Order: sequence, then structure tokens, then C-alpha cells
Amino acid sequence: MSVEVVLPGVLADLAGGAKHLDVQPAGETLADLLDALAAAHPLLGRRIRDETGQVRRFVNVYVDGDDVRFCGGLGTAVRDGAQVQVLPSVAGG
Repeated sequence: MSVEVVLPGVLADLAGGAKHLDVQPAGETLADLLDALAAAHPLLGRRIRDETGQVRRFVNVYVDGDDVRFCGGLGTAVRDGAQVQVLPSVAGG
């Protein structure tokens, strides 16, 4: 199974500058995908998930356009060929 992970520039720097990564997770959930991503890019993995393994509060993750906070969290199904976007929240005044 192969999943495309799309990163903005600020996170791409933590993955060697790549904005599109092909990841082969060991299972079929978002947690499995993030485990595989962290194994390949540890700094990126730490930016996405906290020390308890949860997606950080100010990071938004979308699987095929659906916000995982509303469709299963880390248990969200990730199909072969899915596109996962990881976007840190932006705040300012």
C-alpha cells in the first residue's frame, strides 16, 4: 500500500525539503501511516505528534480532504492511494 503525504514548506524542511512523500504504512490507519512517516523522518514525526502519540493540538491532518478530528482520529482508515495533508495551524494578529 502506498499513501501520498502532502506537506507545506515549513514541514517539508523536516523531510529533506520534499513536499510530497510516498509512504508505505504497515497497516491501514492514520496511526500506522504516522508511525511509518516518523520512522523515516523522526523530526517531522515529533512535529506532528506529541509525546503521548496524539496529533498535536495545532496540527491539522486531512485524509482525502476529510479532517481526521471528525472522522476517527488516529483510527481513521487510510486506503491505498489516499492523499494525506498535514497542515500546522497559522495564527497571527
